[in-house]
Amino acid sequence: MPETEIKNQACKENPKFCPMAEASKIVGDIWTLLIIRDLLEGDKRFNKLLESLNGISSSTLTQRLKLLESEGILTRFSFPEIPPHVEYSLTQKGKDLHFVIEAIRNYGQKYNPQKDLT
Repeated sequence: MPETEIKNQACKENPKFCPMAEASKIVGDIWTLLIIRDLLEGDKRFNKLLESLNGISSSTLTQRLKLLESEGILTRFSFPEIPPHVEYSLTQKGKDLHFVIEAIRNYGQKYNPQKDLT
């Protein structure tokens, strides 16, 4: 049996330990992917992320940022200033997702060329 079939069978038998299922828990929604996309450009403050993600609510953004921080995808740095200044940046684990972002972008452009899905 080829290695891919063995891995797929293992995932079917125990989806709890399937790498694909685990990864999709982290990056499986549009907002999370778009947050990562924006942070691949560099560190961002909360309000800059909120502005760039047209349609996201501040509570959803907060929730996704907390999830990504807990998963080690990004870090949150608070500057000791008044008013508070917080910036988010990707860890190496988060930066490694650029392959995923590019693959999804390329797929979207291939099958929906009328729209720029950046």
